[in-house]
Amino acid sequence: MSIAPISLLDGIASTRAIRRYTDDPVNEDDLAAMLFAATRAPTGSNRQTFKFLVLRDGPVAVEAKAILGESFRAGWQSKRSTDQYDRTDDETSAKARMARTMQHFVDHFEQTPVVVLACVLRRHGGLADGGSIFPACQNLLLAARGLGYGGVLTGWHAMVEVELRALCRIPDTHDIAATIPIGVPQGHHGPVRRRPVRELVFDDVWDGAASWAVDPPGTRFTQAGPPTATGATDPNQYLGAASRKSSPLSTKSNDLGNPK
Repeated sequence: MSIAPISLLDGIASTRAIRRYTDDPVNEDDLAAMLFAATRAPTGSNRQTFKFLVLRDGPVAVEAKAILGESFRAGWQSKRSTDQYDRTDDETSAKARMARTMQHFVDHFEQTPVVVLACVLRRHGGLADGGSIFPACQNLLLAARGLGYGGVLTGWHAMVEVELRALCRIPDTHDIAATIPIGVPQGHHGPVRRRPVRELVFDDVWDGAASWAVDPPGTRFTQAGPPTATGATDPNQYLGAASRKSSPLSTKSNDLGNPK
């Protein structure tokens, strides 16, 4: 796929979670480049304890995608209820838009061109092992972005992990850390929205204001967690007490609350 090159920092700032894909296949050379980037990620003591099982269109892959599709639909149904995605009458709200995107994602999961199971050798458990797989997952997503593709890191394989392990012959020595669908976006990447950097970065002590941690001009923000039914109305709700008095967002409430 031929696209305009982007810088590393621009790629980091514009790699969105992509959940809608066209029917176009993922080129094998591009897929190889993505996995090369993934395997360049750091691991503890350079043990390289990650493994990537790529599901495309083989007979096992087709069955595995079907198993995952059922699990993803069940996972979304639970989240939809728990996070009250249906409690809005505004079909243009951030919450309604996200609900439509998620429903399309799970309804068409079996048609996802490529699904990557990111696995890691179980050595210590928990965060210690995660540190040797999740950097590789981000490398994979950044490489996909750079090559014109998109994906999203998910965890709804957990409900069918036993069945998935047996089908794909994944040894008990390895954990499935993430399921990463990849394809050509129906939409596009663009600037991601997060909370203001000074809400997330401290200087010297916890909650210590980092006056040097400033968002680039034009940065737009969003809330933490699932979108609200109507979107944000008070931009100061995303800032800690130390930041509220001088919030530069006080006139930009329309910039908030959109899921990206």
